[in-house]
Amino acid sequence: MNGADTAWIMVATALVLFMTLPGLALFYGGLVRARNVLSVLMHCFAITCLMSVLWLVVGYSIAFGDGNMIWGGLGKAFLNGIDTETLHGTIPEVLFFVFQMTFAIITPALIVGAYVERITFGFVMTFSGLWMLLCYAPVAHWVWGGGLLAGGEGALFAEATNDFAGGIVVHETAGLAALVIAFLLGPRKDKKQPPHNPGYVMVGASMLWVGWFGFNGGSQLAADGGAAMAITVTHISAATASLTWALWERIKYGKSSMVGMVTGTIAGLASITPASGYVGPAEAMFIGAVAGILCQESCLIIRNKLQIDDTLDVFAVHGLGGIFGTIMIAAFGKGDWTAQLGALLVVGVFTVVITFIIAKATALVFPIRVGQEEEFNGLDITSHGERAYDHAS
Repeated sequence: MNGADTAWIMVATALVLFMTLPGLALFYGGLVRARNVLSVLMHCFAITCLMSVLWLVVGYSIAFGDGNMIWGGLGKAFLNGIDTETLHGTIPEVLFFVFQMTFAIITPALIVGAYVERITFGFVMTFSGLWMLLCYAPVAHWVWGGGLLAGGEGALFAEATNDFAGGIVVHETAGLAALVIAFLLGPRKDKKQPPHNPGYVMVGASMLWVGWFGFNGGSQLAADGGAAMAITVTHISAATASLTWALWERIKYGKSSMVGMVTGTIAGLASITPASGYVGPAEAMFIGAVAGILCQESCLIIRNKLQIDDTLDVFAVHGLGGIFGTIMIAAFGKGDWTAQLGALLVVGVFTVVITFIIAKATALVFPIRVGQEEEFNGLDITSHGERAYDHAS
């Protein structure tokens, strides 16, 4: 065990949890209408709790157990055989377990942005739990746990897929799942009101930015120069994407919005995530510069051309950002084209199919959408019996 590595991953674990609570919760909460803000906070908080328990029970074992190329098996369920002396590289395996738990928390929490303001709480909890176990955990095993996409004998591709911190495992899976759920749900009845609290959005995005240093820097699993570079390129990409998003808005509309600029931040962070362990600052600047425009245009295409109400643009920002960053690894010569594109295709098809099946199965038990009156009155009061404000609209 290395003390410096262990101390850094402890900090990184706290930073990644901070991304969901309260970062993502505030970012999403500020974007919805006042009568739905508590429902969004509730979704993020409840998902955090449920994923933590499920990750201990069986999720970690499926992702990082010693099963086969498809899944890790049940040998590490309830951390069986793991104690304070068991190591994963130079850190305690129990620390690796809890670090990876924070990834298993934020990935289904990202999907929340696609279905806010119109979904039932029972569906959210059941779907999220099943999706983490049946979609996220197997993909994590394929890429990070020595499975199908890890290269070598028995793998789908000779070369390993390079995904440093989750462009495929986190962002592609969450983005595509969000698109599927948004399609099945149908659009909101009223989509015209602006975000109720842009201040929340900015604060939440800032927390995500800080937390992302743990997300990407911690994925090095060591306190070394690689972790330092991952943090550096993460910051550069985020800053550059924020600027290009704001500039592109100003060119098109004559004004740069706060919500737009910080959404650009998230686009830059998502796009650099898979490449953060492989590229330098100049390459990160390029990735961020393109992401700020690419993801912004994608929001409009999905909303206006495809007519899919992915409410908070989960696919356009997170999904497409992660896919773009994964492709850039090969474009910059840091990974094999076949492995990178093949993994995107395999995981993409698997995610869409398994998400559709889980959603349809869950809908047999819990209605997927609230009634029209509940949607009109807001989920805060109808689903949770509380209001964030005295006069929520």
